[in-house]
Amino acid sequence: MAIVVNLDVMLAKRKMRSLELSAKIGITPANLSILKSGKAKAIRFSTLEAICKELDCQPADILEYVVNK
Repeated sequence: MAIVVNLDVMLAKRKMRSLELSAKIGITPANLSILKSGKAKAIRFSTLEAICKELDCQPADILEYVVNK
């Protein structure tokens, strides 16, 4: 996988639980879990924007491109 999701890192830095974030941004805990695990095939910009707003971060703090070797 070339895109790594660091959402769990940002949640820990902000001392927020996944359940709290999912309620604040209006997505199900199951969908947030899929995103956190890196199993999501896509993310809506509106969802990314809501996550960044709640966690006071940039998209690059959550998504990282890693070159497969």
